[in-house]
Amino acid sequence: MSTGAWSPVSLAVVSAGVGHPHPTRLLADWVAEAVCRSLAAGGARAEVEVLELHRLTADLARHTAHGHASLDLREAIAAVVGADGLVVATPVFAASPSEVFDSFLAALGGRVLSGMPVLLALYSGSRRQSPDLAQVIRGRLTDVHADPVPTVVVACPADWRATAHGDAARLRACTDQAAAELAAAMRSHRQ
Repeated sequence: MSTGAWSPVSLAVVSAGVGHPHPTRLLADWVAEAVCRSLAAGGARAEVEVLELHRLTADLARHTAHGHASLDLREAIAAVVGADGLVVATPVFAASPSEVFDSFLAALGGRVLSGMPVLLALYSGSRRQSPDLAQVIRGRLTDVHADPVPTVVVACPADWRATAHGDAARLRACTDQAAAELAAAMRSHRQ
């Protein structure tokens, strides 16, 4: 199947940053743009839906406490489950992802992301992140049967300063690699 035959594709982007604006959302947008470029290079157009989990904090708390999913939460879950690919951007606090990210994964439940190609992007206070951390978060995605791509994008404040000065080579190279992997996985998943 040619890539043109499956255009357009849907890309869900989950930003688990707290507050607005947040560097995690900047990272999510940066990564989503790279994925769209990679898909376009293969002849596909992406329809992107961005979900900011901080807007669902109260809904996720009610779901955790009472098992009730609000309309907004159900719509967010449907957008993720119905996508051809997923970008997950989460800040990292004390060597773990944001609680809202964990709550959203719990709300997704079981096997709803079975085989879903996922690109993981982490926003950290430092580039010197424990290498096990990415594996822990990747493990949480595989627990819901998603299929994370090999490259994890990790950004820190220094990367945004470099971006402002036009010197974001490290972040750009990593992002482009991960985006190419996600675009290829989306093509395979769609066939």
